[in-house]
Amino acid sequence: MRVDIVTIFPEAFAPLDLSILGRARERGLLEIVVWDLREFTTDRHRQVDDSPYGGGAGMVMKPEPFLAAVDAIRAAAPATSPRIILTSPQGERLTHALARRLAGEAHLVILCGHYEGIDERVGEGLAAEEISIGDYVLTGGELPAMVIVDAVARFIPGVVGDAQSVEADSFAEGLLDYPQYTRPAEFRGMKVPEVLLSGDHETIRRWRRARRLHRTLVRRPDLLRVEGLSAEDRRLLQEFGLDIEP
Repeated sequence: MRVDIVTIFPEAFAPLDLSILGRARERGLLEIVVWDLREFTTDRHRQVDDSPYGGGAGMVMKPEPFLAAVDAIRAAAPATSPRIILTSPQGERLTHALARRLAGEAHLVILCGHYEGIDERVGEGLAAEEISIGDYVLTGGELPAMVIVDAVARFIPGVVGDAQSVEADSFAEGLLDYPQYTRPAEFRGMKVPEVLLSGDHETIRRWRRARRLHRTLVRRPDLLRVEGLSAEDRRLLQEFGLDIEP
């Protein structure tokens, strides 16, 4: 997969050289190209923003540099038809399912907004889709762009060493993850649940499923409610003594 990112702060993307994403780039599984939006301005001040029509506080990012940047990206990768993304609090919420779908694309272009946003004609002219990482406002689109890249890259075959860990992640089935433990078996009086030390893989599987269900019911009732439980899931919760009442 190729990902092009357009930003006024290219240096903000240094973390994409680290850890799992860094190794994926080294192995050629993921190509990330960061473009400086100011390189596509035409005035000597390299201006990327201007005051909004109709008045109001703040500045709005100009359309010309963004469209020129995307033209350059298309020229650099003519064999692909990129999916254009705008980072925006008004966009579709980034979810596990959306990240999986985006991972099926060969080429993504992410445009990072700033100030009071990007001129509406950028999204219209590029048929871009807006994506939000949550119901809050950040100072710029760089952090959301990195979140999108990280969430999407995990679905690219070979990026995560153990593919099963991706399938078992939180939200993989619309559920939160089960509790995780490692050595030592007891620490400051806190013990690892006995079932995880039993070596009984079927019992462990059932316990983990029950814990995922219970944690989701308690912490994210918007994802799962008691009335949505199957008879089998109800039996699992009862087997491990987990209360299913709201």
